[in-house]
Amino acid sequence: LAACANILPALRSIYRWEGKVQDENEVLVLLKTRQAQYERLEARILELHPYDVPEILAIPIEGGHRTYLDWVASETA
Repeated sequence: LAACANILPALRSIYRWEGKVQDENEVLVLLKTRQAQYERLEARILELHPYDVPEILAIPIEGGHRTYLDWVASETA
């Protein structure tokens, strides 16, 4: 589903949840995939993630190194 995952540990998140301010240590994971795989990848994240409402964002890629983009496409075909 994803060609690559970057895992950034030791991240601190401060946010409001159910009327209270939360201060949590979290891990940020950046996953590279194609738009065609997004729904399957999101479903898998939701299956595995412990939060009721995990942060899942899709960021459009407007450009990039063609060889890298081709690699992502081939690994997620």
